[in-house]
Formats: sequence, C-alpha cells, structure tokens
Amino acid sequence: MVLPLLERRNLLKSLAIESETINLLEYFETSAAEMLDVVRQHGLEGVVAKRSDSPYEPGRRSGAWVKHRIAQQQDFVIGGYIPGTHGIDSLIVGEYRRKELIYVSRVRAGLVPASRRKIFQKLQPLAIKPCPFVNLPETGRSRWGESKTTEKMKQCVWVEPKLTARIEFLERTEGGRLRHSGFVHLN
Repeated sequence: MVLPLLERRNLLKSLAIESETINLLEYFETSAAEMLDVVRQHGLEGVVAKRSDSPYEPGRRSGAWVKHRIAQQQDFVIGGYIPGTHGIDSLIVGEYRRKELIYVSRVRAGLVPASRRKIFQKLQPLAIKPCPFVNLPETGRSRWGESKTTEKMKQCVWVEPKLTARIEFLERTEGGRLRHSGFVHLN
C-alpha cells in the first residue's frame, strides 16, 4: 500500500500508538520562506522537510526530502592568507577583542576564482612580516588537525588588518573558532 506522507501520518495518529519510541511531530503547512524565518527567529540550526504527497520509499534517497541549514553571518578582519590558485587558497580571519586581533578561522569555502583574484589584488599591497594575531601560533591540536602551528604559519602571508569580509558559519566552538565557515563577500 503506497500512501502519501500525510495519509500515513493520519493513519498512525488514529491508531493512538504514540510512545517513547513513536512520537508524531507537528505538521506545518506553510511556505519555506515563512518556516525559515521562524527557524532564524528562534536561533535553530535548520529545517528538514518532506513533501506532504510523497510516498514511503524505504532505503531510497529521493528529492522528496529537503535539508536547509541556517548559517550565522558576521564581518571578520582579514589578517592573512595562504597562497594558492588565483593568488589565494584561503583567508585567515579574526576579530578584535579589546584592542587585540584574535584568530577565529581559516576560510576556504565560498572562494571562487574571481573572488580569489580580486581579494589577492587588494591584499598584496598590505603584506607585512609579523603575524597580527595575538593567539597564534597555536600550541594544542585541534579536532581536525587544522591548528595554526609554527610550522603551518610558514605558509601564511600576513597582512595589515584593514580589510573585512562577511563570513558565514554554523556555530562557534568552545574555544571561539568558527565551524563550517564560508566566504560570502569582501566588504
């Protein structure tokens, strides 16, 4: 028997078999834009949704499901970069706490060839020798081995912290680093 999602849900509800292992979630008939606004207002991570007329398809991935993550965005100071294709492989960004520039992330996602060239042209004249971040080099190991150690810092080109970039990220770690960061635009 192939029934659409709403009919299956209503059938389960009519059987009144909710328990700790079976819990029917609320159903909302609203536009994606309205739902995403509510998710943002409540500071939630995102939405997982399924078309109400979709059949049950065990063991198969289908286009009936949608997952949309809500990312935070903030402007961060560019304090350096790692050279690469089109001038830049990734940006090294931070934020001021009091008057000290604190490293928060290496950002690579979202940098397309055109933005890499444009940013490289703007950063090249700002090159400096000393690292502008007060919390680098890092001494501990990060979860994914991305720590900015003295050895890894040799790859970096430091710049005067004059330019900012809008960066999106999922969340901050306990240590203040950005998780799942991505470049949005240069300010």
